[in-house]
Order: sequence, then structure tokens, then C-alpha cells
Amino acid sequence: MTIYALSSGPGISGVAVVRISGPDSSKVLKSLTKHELPSPRVATLRKINNINTSELIDEGLILWFPGPQSYTGEDMVEIHIHGGKAVVEALLNTLSNVKSCRLADPGEFTKLAFQNGKISLLKAESIGDLISAETEIQRLQAVKMMKGKSSEKFNELREKLLKILSFVEAKIDFPDEDLPEENLKKIKEGSSNVLNEIKKILNDQKVGEIIREGFKIAIVGPTNAGKSSLLNNLSNREVAIVSEIAGTTRDVVEIHLNIDGYPVIISDTAGIRDSKDEIEKKGIKLSLKKAENADLKLVVVDAKSIDLSGFWNDLLKKDAILVINKSDLLQEKLDPETSKFNHVLISLKDNLNIDKLISKIKNHLENKFISEEDILITRERHRQHLQQCVEHLKNFLDKNDKKDFDKGAEDLRLATRQLGMIVGKVDVEEILGSIFNDFCIGK
Repeated sequence: MTIYALSSGPGISGVAVVRISGPDSSKVLKSLTKHELPSPRVATLRKINNINTSELIDEGLILWFPGPQSYTGEDMVEIHIHGGKAVVEALLNTLSNVKSCRLADPGEFTKLAFQNGKISLLKAESIGDLISAETEIQRLQAVKMMKGKSSEKFNELREKLLKILSFVEAKIDFPDEDLPEENLKKIKEGSSNVLNEIKKILNDQKVGEIIREGFKIAIVGPTNAGKSSLLNNLSNREVAIVSEIAGTTRDVVEIHLNIDGYPVIISDTAGIRDSKDEIEKKGIKLSLKKAENADLKLVVVDAKSIDLSGFWNDLLKKDAILVINKSDLLQEKLDPETSKFNHVLISLKDNLNIDKLISKIKNHLENKFISEEDILITRERHRQHLQQCVEHLKNFLDKNDKKDFDKGAEDLRLATRQLGMIVGKVDVEEILGSIFNDFCIGK
């Protein structure tokens, strides 16, 4: 089947790009242009016509990529036309009337590139991340992944396990012969080294996933402390409803911000207090969950009534900034117990010291993202496969100590398979859908 889609963004633009890929690409191109194929990979000006009526749709550039020297590995066409809505719709409509053509699924062009061996699974994911990148740090991470360092590392670890597996299977195939002591040593040392390398990779504070998904900041605190006002101030717009009535915010309000190139998701949560209102109680429960899962907590309190005992004291011990609002009403210095926390005095009413708070947030972000090691994990999928690989290797080493090679070999095969699933070296059909569904149509 031949697929087609608009690959440039929707909406009015100077130029729109429509892609066609599949066995009938050349036939479709000839029908559209009423002309022979242009030279491969040479931009050629052509009139583009309705296939059924020969009515002129537009005049634009045609690029012909015969397979396998194309993005998808199949015969492929790119048609560059004017980006008016009616022009694009006319071209897509005439393509829909071709029996051998259908509209591409999200990410299907990149999925074909992977299936045809043009790119690895990690590179396919990095292409999706590059398209979705909203900040400079996200773009840089996606570009690094595209260079293939992660693929090289995981393939290297997989090759090491395959080598060890060959020694183990040799012992199984020839049980009456003693395996050389040197090979027994290689089996244990080699598998232990791979296990330690993977553990080191996993101990990365999840920086890659945080960069890709966004640094989670939760604004928490008692009612009427100024949490919603702070969210509005940081986002420079009215995102949350502000009211003097306690308990106004009942659900979690989230915004995505770019703070000096760092992707941030800030959540305004319901004020935490004892409440009999069932809806408010659910909102408070969500607040506590957000605080628990946040990378940074902004604990907002009213300068007139600071109470940091019990729950609040525990909340401020790690990855938290105490934000003391309404500092213009503060009559005396903070007591030592309050001052010991990482804090900042602000006044949202007078827009006082907001820059100091933002500076503290930036410092926290910079400290979190500074890493001397290369980031190899950018998705939860990678982490899960590596964690399962660790478990299988632990099982293998336990059985290897007992000289139970038959059962140990299966653990080693499973460990190797988990590494293979990260880079796409084994049958990974069950995970392809979840990966490529996140792509836009036309990529």
C-alpha cells in the first residue's frame, strides 16, 4: 500500500509539503504531473493536476526519491506546494481517490524507515523528540540521541552478553567436556561487568526523562496563601482563578513554561487544610500526590501566619523552596526555625522579590541538569527494559554460582532480549504502536 500525508504543519503557510511513499509513488507522481519522472533528488518545477479531471491544482516543486535511497527506504515523493488550506485539501482529496493510496497513520513514515533498516529504534524516538522539542535543552538532547551514542552503548552491552551466552551454550552442548577455567572466569566477570554498567546507567536521577517531559514544579501550601496568584505571576497571564474565598482552587491547574531554556511544568494545587467538602477533599488529595511526585516544591505560606510544624516541616526537607508571601505585612524578622529552610520573602501584591524566587528556581534546575555523564535514558521504556535486564542478570549470576548452566542460559537470553528491545534488534511489534502514535501525521 502507498501512503500519503501532509508533512508540514497544518494551517496557512508559504509552503506546504506533502509526502507519498510506497510502490505506487512513481505512478501517482506521473498521474499528478502528466509528465515523466524528474531526476532523482533534484527539485523540479511541475504543474500539479487533479488526477481524475486534469484540472490544475497548483504549481510547485517535486522531489523524487527512488528506494532504497529515501527516508523510508521505499520509493518516495515530496511535493512542495503553496500552503493555502484549499490548495492542500485539493491535493489530498485527489490522492484519496487513488485506490492504492491511503492516508498515513501518525509516525508511519518513520516507522517504515525503522522497519526497512534505515534508522534504529532509538533514532526513531529521537526524531519524534526533536519534532516535539520546545526548549533548547530538549533540542540538544534529541540531537545527541540522533547521533547514536545510546544505540552504540546498548548494542555494545548486548554484544558482550551474546559472547558470554556463547560460552554458556558451549557448556550445555558439550556437557561431558570441562569448560576451561578461563572461560568460566570470563562468564562470571563479563556478566558482572555488564550488570554494574547497567546499574550505573540507571543511577542517572532520571535527568533524560525530566528533560524530555519537563521539570515538575508543584505549588503547594495552605489556603489563601497566594498559590494561584504566584502561578499567574510566573506565567504572565491569568491561568488560575484568584479569590479571597478559601478553597477556590479544587483541581490541579498546570502550565508549561520555558525558564532559560529549561522545560518546566508548574502545577497550582488546592490549598491543604481540614475540609468536610468532598470535592475539596479530592483536590487536597491530588495536591499531596503532586507534591510527592514533583521535582521541586514551592511551599507558599502567608507571612502573617507561618506554621511549619508536622507535615510542612517534612515537605520542606528535600527539593523545596519556602515561599513566604505577603512579606510587606511582616512586622518582625523570621524566627530561626523558619530561616533554616531554603526560603525567599516575596510580595505578589507589590511584585516584590519575584526575581529572587525565579533565580532560586533556575539554580535548582541547573544543579539538577548538570551531569558529567552522557544521558542514555530518555524514556520510561528504556528504563524498564534495563531494570528487567538487571533482574535477569542477577538471576543468571546466582545460577552460575551453582553451576546451573541450563537454567542460567535462559536468564542470559532474556537479559540480552531486553537490551535488544531498546534498540529494536528483536521483534518489538508490541511496542511500536505506543512509540509512533506520539508522532504527528506525515512524519
